[in-house]
Amino acid sequence: MKKKNMLCVAALVAAMLVSCGGGGGGRPNFGDNEYPVVTVGTSSADMQSTYPAVIKGVQDVEIRPKASGFLTQINVREGQTVSAGQLLFVIDNETYQAQVRQAQAAVNTATAQLNTVKLTYENSKKLHENQVIGDFELQSAQNTYESAKAQLAQAQAALASAKEALSFCYVKSPASGVVGTLPFKKGALVSGSNALTTVSNISTMEVYFSMNEKDVLAMQREGDALSALPSVKLQLADGTMYGQEGKVTKMSGVIDAATGTVQMIAVFSNPQKLLKSGASGNIVIPRVNSGAIIIPQSCVMEVQNKKFVYTLGEGNKVKYTEIKVDPQNDGNNYVVTDGLKPGDKYVSNGITKLSDGMEIVPITPEKYQQKITDQAKAMTSGEIIDAVQKK
Repeated sequence: MKKKNMLCVAALVAAMLVSCGGGGGGRPNFGDNEYPVVTVGTSSADMQSTYPAVIKGVQDVEIRPKASGFLTQINVREGQTVSAGQLLFVIDNETYQAQVRQAQAAVNTATAQLNTVKLTYENSKKLHENQVIGDFELQSAQNTYESAKAQLAQAQAALASAKEALSFCYVKSPASGVVGTLPFKKGALVSGSNALTTVSNISTMEVYFSMNEKDVLAMQREGDALSALPSVKLQLADGTMYGQEGKVTKMSGVIDAATGTVQMIAVFSNPQKLLKSGASGNIVIPRVNSGAIIIPQSCVMEVQNKKFVYTLGEGNKVKYTEIKVDPQNDGNNYVVTDGLKPGDKYVSNGITKLSDGMEIVPITPEKYQQKITDQAKAMTSGEIIDAVQKK
C-alpha cells in the first residue's frame, strides 16, 4: 500500500515537472542538454471573430404629437405590446372641437346660401327663356350661383382641416411593436418638439456592427461579400450566447475614413422578445482556417506584449524568434499568423532555461515525457517533498 502511494505521488510530481517545463517555470534536471523539439505543421482550426454590436428593432418609431396641449389620457404602459392604429395618448381638444363646430356651421350657412342662389339662378333661366330678362341678368345670376358653390367648397375644406386638427389630438401608433419609456405624465403640456414614447417592432432585430477594412477585403476575395459570410451568433451583455442564429443582410458601400471600418447589419429573429432595442452585445462570426499553424501557449514567452518562441537552427542552436498570433484563441493554443512556417522546429518545453544561440540536444516530446516520468520515479521522499513545496 505504501509503495502504491509513493507511485501516485511520483506521478503527481511528474505532472508538476511537465507543467514546470513550460513557459511558466524551470526544467527538470536530466543531467544533460536535451530539450523536446516539435516540427511545425498545419491543421484545420475552428476560429471566430468578435465585433461589438448595438441591437435595434427593425422599426423604431418615435411618437411625437402634431397638436399642442395638455395630456388628458395615457392609454398604454411601458413595455406594452401595441398594434398599428391603437390609441396611445389623448391631448386636450376642447379648442379643436370648437373649431370643428365653427367650421361645420360655416358649411351649413354656405349650403343654405347656395340653395337660395340656385333657386334664383334657375328662375332667371326661365325668365330669360321667356325673354323677360336679358343676357346680363342671367349671367349675373349664374356668377352668383358659381360663387356660392365656391364658398361652400371653401367651407367644406375648412371643416376637413378642423377635423384633421382634432384628430391630431388622438395620438395613435403608426406601427405594431413594444412601447418604450413614457417621459410625460398626465397633465403635462406637450407639443411636436416632445417625443411621447417610442414604439419598437422587435419581432425581428437588426444588430449593427462594424468590420475593419482588412477583414472586409479578405471576405470579398472569397466571393460576394454578404453571401461569403456564414450564419453569425450574438453574444449578449451577460456573456451568454443568444439562442437564434442570424444572417448578415446589409453592408455599407463606403468605408468610414475616421475608423477604417464598414458598417454591417445582421438580422435575428426574436420570437421570445428577449432582445430589446438599444441593447448591446457582440457579433461572433465563425471561420475555419484550413492551413493554420497551431502551437501550445506553454511554449511561448511574452515580453512587452510581444510573443517569442525558441526555434531550432543550424548546429542545433536555438534562436529567440518573435511570432505574431491571432487575437482569438481558446486559452490553450495560439494560431500563428507570422514568424513560423511549416517545417520549422521549435522547443516545446523548458524554454525558461534557454538563451538565444544556446546549443541543445533535440529529442521528441514523447522521449522528454518518458525522461520526466523516469526521473520522478527515481526521486527520494525528501526530493518529492521539496518538489511539492517549491511548486
